[in-house]
Amino acid sequence: MKRTLVMIRHAKSSWANPLQSDFERPLNDRGLADAPVMGKRLAVAGLKPDLVISSTALRTRQTSTLIAAEVGYDAGNMQWEEKLYHCVPAVFDEVIMEVPDEVKTVYMVAHNPGITEFVNQLSPDFAVGNMPTCGMVGVHLDAEHWADFYAVKRKVFMFDYPKNDHDD
Repeated sequence: MKRTLVMIRHAKSSWANPLQSDFERPLNDRGLADAPVMGKRLAVAGLKPDLVISSTALRTRQTSTLIAAEVGYDAGNMQWEEKLYHCVPAVFDEVIMEVPDEVKTVYMVAHNPGITEFVNQLSPDFAVGNMPTCGMVGVHLDAEHWADFYAVKRKVFMFDYPKNDHDD
């Protein structure tokens, strides 16, 4: 069974308030503009999620909600995972292993540096030095269960980010 995972780094966040906690940093104007653009790109590509899993930090919640609106996903159905906040790659593995088998396409929205480290482990044919803000990496796998994620071959089919040239 073909399954699709789309890893998304949160959009550009604001550093306007130096006293604000990292967890509560919101998106800045560029981030608020980029997230819907990237959501439209996902919609045009026909990559509508069955499930969106997001870190609970404010900037990832905002990014997830803005992208969900563009792909027609009900934000009320998002799965919020506090453990995705600045996690190591092994945490992504844990979350993927818990995805219900009826889910065919999942988006996961999280942070650097863990997301860059994780996407660089997806396929020997793909590597990125730094996952850009609001960057997306899509991977296809043929597996009966999400728990088989590392037992099957994975193919990165998409790498996109806001400054990538498009005719948006």
